[in-house]
Formats: sequence, structure tokens, C-alpha cells
Amino acid sequence: MAHTTAPDVLRYAAFTPDPHGGNPAGVVLDATGLDEQRMLAVAAEVGYSETAFVTGRDDARRRFTLRYFSPLAEVAFCGHATVATAVALAERIGTGELRFDTPAGEIRVETTADRDGAVRATLTSVPAHSRPADATELTATLAALRWDAADLDPALPPHVAFGGNDHLILAAASRARLADLAYDFDALAAVMRTHGWTTVHLVWREDDGSYHARDPFPVGGVVEDPATGAAAAAFGGYLRTIGLVTAPSTITIRQGEDMGRPSDLTIEVDPYETPVRVTGQAVPIAAPAS
Repeated sequence: MAHTTAPDVLRYAAFTPDPHGGNPAGVVLDATGLDEQRMLAVAAEVGYSETAFVTGRDDARRRFTLRYFSPLAEVAFCGHATVATAVALAERIGTGELRFDTPAGEIRVETTADRDGAVRATLTSVPAHSRPADATELTATLAALRWDAADLDPALPPHVAFGGNDHLILAAASRARLADLAYDFDALAAVMRTHGWTTVHLVWREDDGSYHARDPFPVGGVVEDPATGAAAAAFGGYLRTIGLVTAPSTITIRQGEDMGRPSDLTIEVDPYETPVRVTGQAVPIAAPAS
């Protein structure tokens, strides 16, 4: 029988040291007995882009079963909620490696504490890969974004990339284009549902090789995601696929800046390995006053 009492929901901001930045995630460390409808209702009540639910746990083996829900649907994998859950667990059972069984597969997460006590988590994604986007996918998406083909960076071709779920990657030709995001919510949601994409990962490359990103997430009922670990993992696979990573590389992604929740994601990409490592901090957010 499913629980009828309200579960204890922790709130964390992921990919930031600031509770007012990053991407908020709900974390339920004891979701045993909650059915899908109840988890979806909790995620909708929390209202964040995702809430992670620990549906099974073995603290001695540091192995946990995770499910992720947006306010509208279950998601196979969510990077920022994984980081938030890993930090929440590490704060309670100690730092070290954690293993999460998720609908996307097993995810290993290494947690460490900085000198000031802040906990940092590094997840290793499932194998990441990408393929060129086809003309139909691209035309419909650009129309929904209200972008033109000339708004794209020709050095970074459009791809559909996977790092636990699928994301369309589009590179803006300028920082101004990335900053000016006013898309058709319903139209983009329809395109994304047709193709099974979790977010559209919009990026702009700095001269130093770092990136700015924005991630529309209308299929989750959210206009924009301030930090998307799953998309960052997929993006790492994309960079390897298109040949921009030819040696083991560490790449920084700044996301959420244009929506007032700046986030910093670090990815490690190896040209000879398919998983991508994604690192970030997470800090507790005070529960809203009841």
C-alpha cells in the first residue's frame, strides 16, 4: 500500500555554492511505498524541474535506486537531481562513491568534501553519443525557437545527443542570440515530444573554449532549466563525436546566467571513452514557509 502521509522533501540547488543560484531539485530520501502517481503529485507540488525519489537503498553497499519526476512526467535521467541526491546522501552517510540504479542505467557518483566542508559530486554518465540532426528536426525547432539558420554557429553543427536521454544541441552564432530567448512554448513542446527530446541544449562557445548554455524544457512544464547535467553529459559526447575533443579535456559550462540562477558545470571528456564525467556542487535550500 502506498504512503498517504506527505514524504519528507529536501530541497537543494545543484551546480552552485549559492542556494539562490543553480538548479533547484527536490530530493526524497525515503520513497519506499510511493507509487508513480504519488511521486508525480509530489514533484508537481514541489514545482521544480525535477524531484528525485530514492525508492530503494542499501546504505552499507552505498547503492540506491533512483527515479526522477518533473511536474508533468517521469524522466529517465536527471543530472542536477542526481548531484543533489548524492550531496544529500554524502552529508548523511559520509563522502565516497555512490551507485545509483536509474531507469537510464547504473550511474556512479563520487562525492568529496572541499576544505570548507562543501560537498562536490562527480557523476559518470552512461555511454554518450550523438548524430547529426536531420532537416525536418532542425526546421521545426528553429521555427518554434523563432531563430533563423543564420543564427547558428556553422562550426558546431546541430546534433541530437544522448547522455541518459536525448537532447537537441544547437550552437548560437553570438552571445546576444543566446541571451535573446523568446520561444513558442507549445510549439517547441510539440516538436520535442514528437522526437523524444528532454531539452534543447542551446550553447555559445567562448574564445577560450568554455561554453554558455540555455536549456528550454517545455516538455517538463518548465520554460527553462538553469542547469542540466544530463544535457552536459550529452554535450560531452557530442564534442567527442564532432572531433573537438582529441585528448582528455575538462570543459566548463555556464548555464542559467540569463535567468538569474547562474550555474557552473564541469565536464570531463575522453576521446577514447564513451561515458562523460559531470561535476558540480549542491547546497540546501530552505524549505518554503508553510
